[in-house]
Amino acid sequence: MLSARSLFQEILDDDESFALFCSIAASGEAQGGWENARIAALVPEEQRELAPRIARHGADEDKHGRIFRALMRKRGVDPVPVPPEADYTMLLERRGIGLAHSRLRRDEALTVGDIVTYLAHSRVTEQRASEQMGLLLTHFADHPELGRAVRVISRDEDNHLAYCHEELLRLARAGHGRAIQRALRACALAEIAVHRDVGLAVMAHMGRILGWSRARSALLAAGIRALYAYERLAGWRRMVSLTMPERRDALGGSASPVPEFA
Repeated sequence: MLSARSLFQEILDDDESFALFCSIAASGEAQGGWENARIAALVPEEQRELAPRIARHGADEDKHGRIFRALMRKRGVDPVPVPPEADYTMLLERRGIGLAHSRLRRDEALTVGDIVTYLAHSRVTEQRASEQMGLLLTHFADHPELGRAVRVISRDEDNHLAYCHEELLRLARAGHGRAIQRALRACALAEIAVHRDVGLAVMAHMGRILGWSRARSALLAAGIRALYAYERLAGWRRMVSLTMPERRDALGGSASPVPEFA
């Protein structure tokens, strides 16, 4: 039976596919950590109260990258290069979503508009991260190898999403509502296309590693395209709504230390 649990279990059980999965995840988290650290350093003066929260966001992303690398060390496998077609973060940047790395490398203060762009991009991508980690949490919270990592990362992603909602609502009250909605819509529509493309690329690589039949690969690809069709029609709207989270100031305080997984 083809299910999310059985599919991921198959990827988890094979060293080569496990290394690819963890390498892709670790790379994306490391890129997110760097981006957030640079944004925290360049926050405009009128938004300085955001800097510690952005830095905390980046510290969490760095922690997640270390967790995935530790899982590989524990398994005894080496990280592998991330295929360019599976690099979610960079594919989004190429579509003009979020703040470009070339902009973040300049020692020049960001604008409030840049902060809106950053938070809208984060709100959309953290929605995806929270949902994906929630799925893993459902099936693997008690897994002896992966469970602890899933619980830690899932909690953090939920906190990141709550933070984005709260800060975007604050900026909307300050008069940036229309800019926020435009940015959210553009990010959401781009993200669902990139998520489809990355999903197809990752499944193609996994299929070659695990020796999937052409029929099984075609079925998985059809499922990814069907999800995109749903999200393009209506599902993207869940990524642009804003509601005050139950947990306020979710990124207040310092980042928790990374558990020792290796």
